[in-house]
Amino acid sequence: MVDNIKDAIENIRPFLQRDGGDVEFVEYTADKIVKVRLQGACHGCPAAQMTLKGVIEKILKEQYPEDIKAVESV
Repeated sequence: MVDNIKDAIENIRPFLQRDGGDVEFVEYTADKIVKVRLQGACHGCPAAQMTLKGVIEKILKEQYPEDIKAVESV
């Protein structure tokens, strides 16, 4: 599952990099939580939570609905 998540994040990454941001996979927990670290312009951005939930989490949950419960920033 970790490899699938990392592949999906690689597909999301160009969207974030276009605006000067980035995302790094940190962990996939036993309770189906994906932990990521927002970087660059995304780190501390007022819209970071919207990016996290509205883009990253939405895409990952659409691709793996049974395997991902939520995405959190660390």
